[in-house]
Amino acid sequence: MAERGSPPDEGRETGTGRDRHDRRDRSGEKGGTHGRRGLPLPSSTEGWLLLVIVVICAVLGLATDTFLTLVNLFDLLNISAINLIFAAGLLVVLVAGGIDISFAVGASVVQYLTALAVLSLGGGSWVSGIAFAMAFGFLLGAFNAALIHYFRIISIVVTIATFNVFFGFLMFFTRGVSIYDLPDWWLDRVILFEYETASGDFAEITLPVVATVVVVAATWVLLRRLNVGRQLFALGDNPEGARRIGVNIAAMHFLAYGWLGICAGVAGLMQAHYVQEVVPNALYGRELDVLAAVVLGGARLGGGRGTILGVILGVLLIAITQNGLNLLGISPYAFQMLIGIVLLAAITTTNVSWEALLGRGRMRRSGSRA
Repeated sequence: MAERGSPPDEGRETGTGRDRHDRRDRSGEKGGTHGRRGLPLPSSTEGWLLLVIVVICAVLGLATDTFLTLVNLFDLLNISAINLIFAAGLLVVLVAGGIDISFAVGASVVQYLTALAVLSLGGGSWVSGIAFAMAFGFLLGAFNAALIHYFRIISIVVTIATFNVFFGFLMFFTRGVSIYDLPDWWLDRVILFEYETASGDFAEITLPVVATVVVVAATWVLLRRLNVGRQLFALGDNPEGARRIGVNIAAMHFLAYGWLGICAGVAGLMQAHYVQEVVPNALYGRELDVLAAVVLGGARLGGGRGTILGVILGVLLIAITQNGLNLLGISPYAFQMLIGIVLLAAITTTNVSWEALLGRGRMRRSGSRA
């Protein structure tokens, strides 16, 4: 019984805390997840991803002769660069509580529009090419944002519609014809680092990697160092609360989808530079791979959570898995099945922490023993 004058629940709170402390000590003695005798486990999504990447790389290094070669690793980096630019932009949209699956075909539209624009100027340069790509990409993203905000339509519905609109528009007006006659500045390969291996192959780091570094750094600054980044997180975590504290919801929508549009424009420009042609359906289908990588990296589909490091590791894990399956001669349909499983798991657990799931599992086991 509590003493007179003391808070009525003081004793119960103290006892509860002491019991919880005792239980925590006993679980540690039995070799729990964080016990003294157990192995240290990662405490974050990024830590788990890094551990999985290391394990997969070790297995593939033992199973194949080519995975850990410098040429293959550099190729992985160059190929992943485009998806990582997409993923950085998509992270901003997911953080703000939205979703967009139209960015890949939007990038294809930007490729064509940029090619037509620079050719009309007599060829242009990298400066004009990047400016056109960013401007066209922002306009496509702003179009999505306007539909979502002013017409109060769910983002997934809007972007499914614009996915079909953009792709149908592109195929109708281009008739599926590729553009090969691009300006020299766009076609000339920019190789930043090159190394000739003993077998005579060349390991290269190309321009898209630099573009990726710039985009990823800019996205990190936007989300972690600017006030608008905090507003994006607030919008994704609690839209009504963000509105009440004075966050401009319309501006945040245009910023998030416009940023993804800019990233898509840059990614489209870099992809055309890498393959040295503009193909209308070259980027078709990448949206699900990128979405899987971003949610695998810890971004919550409900909004309000996500990190650049998680996105980088998620993209690398998807790329390494796909590359490993190819080297092992496994059907590419297995990769598509894996992407589907990742998305299903992300949707299922988007509002449930792994700690809660593991805790419930331990409670069920202890209940069954009792």
